[in-house]
Amino acid sequence: MGCGPALAAPRQAATLQAGFTEMYELRFSTARASFDSYIQEHPKDPMGEASLAAGYLFEEFNKQGILTPAFFLNDKKLLGGVPNPQHDAAQADFLQVDDKAREMAEAILKTSPRDPNALLVLTLANGMQADYDALIAKQHISSLLLLRQTQQSARLLLLVNPNANDAYLALGAANYIIGCLPSYKRFFLSFAGIQGNRALGMQQLKLASESGHYLKPFAKVLLALAALRERQPRLARSLLGQLHQEFPQNPEFTQELANLDRSGEPANLSR
Repeated sequence: MGCGPALAAPRQAATLQAGFTEMYELRFSTARASFDSYIQEHPKDPMGEASLAAGYLFEEFNKQGILTPAFFLNDKKLLGGVPNPQHDAAQADFLQVDDKAREMAEAILKTSPRDPNALLVLTLANGMQADYDALIAKQHISSLLLLRQTQQSARLLLLVNPNANDAYLALGAANYIIGCLPSYKRFFLSFAGIQGNRALGMQQLKLASESGHYLKPFAKVLLALAALRERQPRLARSLLGQLHQEFPQNPEFTQELANLDRSGEPANLSR
């Protein structure tokens, strides 16, 4: 969630990096403390708000079991959303902070339409809202429209800053998930300028997983899950092994890696 150290001085970037590391270790309250600290020190930088929103959303995904093979490999769940999702105050906090990040970014873009930091934040804010709408709120039309906006801002960001590789997470996730829709749905969506491609999505997730910054681990998670859907267990195991080594306190990575070691592919596959 960021396009690298070019967007912040080393000490500033270190504060955000610490927050994301805690987030990937599932220590969400500690992650929020780091993000809040950054916001207090840099109140005009919308990246702080976007990072805080990411922490809330990642926690929700963890609660709802979204980033697991049991969810991601089940078409009904992945394309239809969480069955009977739990709702709590944290979701309202996510929406409020995500809206603030978007508003701050849009205000900057009104006077500096090619500002890379603002473009990145806008991409992230819209992408996170799209994910929330699709998977938890089950507002699928809203999600698809936001995904189109996410793709547009991500492409512009990469024109302005070709090294903003975290943008490929948003592009890859959108391309892959839309590409998983039935062909007749993709046909009708194409008239609204909403397109997806599974193979391209995996290529873009691979770029983010190799060269991203704050979102590099998240890209590895999504690419591993996509690899399992595409019946590429070796790729999934390699990615999960990297995540387990980098974040040994995250029990989800440990468990899924153990599952693959036992069977070579996930047990819960519903296609």
